[in-house]
Amino acid sequence: MPLPGSTASSAGRLRYWRRRAAAVALIGLLAAGGAFAWQLHSVEPPAKAAEPRVEEPPTIASAPTATVEVTPAGPTEEPALLVRQGPLAPHAFTPPLGATGAILVDGTNGTVLWGRNPHARRAVASTTKIMTAVLALEHLRLDDEVVIRRGIRLIEPFREGLRPGERVPVRKLLYGLLLFSWNDDAVALGQEVGGTNSGFVRLMNTKARELGLEDTQYSNASGVVDEGNWSSAWDLAALTRYALEKPRFRTIVATRTKRVSWPAPTYAKVYVNKNRLLRTYRGADGVKTGWTTKAEHCLVASARRHGIHLIAVVLGSPNAYRDARRILDFGFRTRG
Repeated sequence: MPLPGSTASSAGRLRYWRRRAAAVALIGLLAAGGAFAWQLHSVEPPAKAAEPRVEEPPTIASAPTATVEVTPAGPTEEPALLVRQGPLAPHAFTPPLGATGAILVDGTNGTVLWGRNPHARRAVASTTKIMTAVLALEHLRLDDEVVIRRGIRLIEPFREGLRPGERVPVRKLLYGLLLFSWNDDAVALGQEVGGTNSGFVRLMNTKARELGLEDTQYSNASGVVDEGNWSSAWDLAALTRYALEKPRFRTIVATRTKRVSWPAPTYAKVYVNKNRLLRTYRGADGVKTGWTTKAEHCLVASARRHGIHLIAVVLGSPNAYRDARRILDFGFRTRG
């Protein structure tokens, strides 16, 4: 064994210290590696960026029934003016009715009770004036004055004799229109509402579409011209239900005789309602007569008895009053 201080001893010590340094370094390296490995297991990775949240609208099936509220996409439609509930009441009139088109309607709820060719399109003569009155009441005030235009004298036949330039309140024109069915009153009101005759006809047809009158087309305000002017028993009954909701319309069509003041030299006029049912049929309270050679006799009738309101329409009849009475009698027997 070498003695201390010898050369061999110095070399051994050197090797000893090198091995010790290497061991220390290795221990440090292992320690550092352990710490790094611990950090890898203890530090969470950075959070992933949150994706934008897209919320699906709840379906009616998945949403609680008690809290679901379905909102319609557009405005709700008005209820139909006439309703057909099952087959119409069978009835054979003896002798047969003369009308080619007719209908009977419960005026309170619009239920169609009976009909003959109710959707057949026919010339309807002066029953056209029901629509003219409706638009006048919706666009004008009763005390508004209508200045009569120059062409009014050309309106024939059955004209009241309005003079160009005179100023006539709307209420007077409405009585002349609906009681004695003057054609120049219809034209004067139409020109005031629509600006021109054609402008008013456009308003008439627009209103017909709004009310769901699918069998109706208008070509003039009075109905005196049959060309391009037609409707059906169904549509006239529906229009009449709508018109009778207006208090002023109800009052006028139920009036038997009306005396109105007039400027000099006329001073006064007396209008007698041409609807003879008002004087001959119990409970009758309207509505409008009509006649042309093509349309024949037409009548829209309204009557009330014991809380029952009926509307009957008769088109193309040789005797519209007789047909209307028989239809109304049948209705009151059925509903009474």
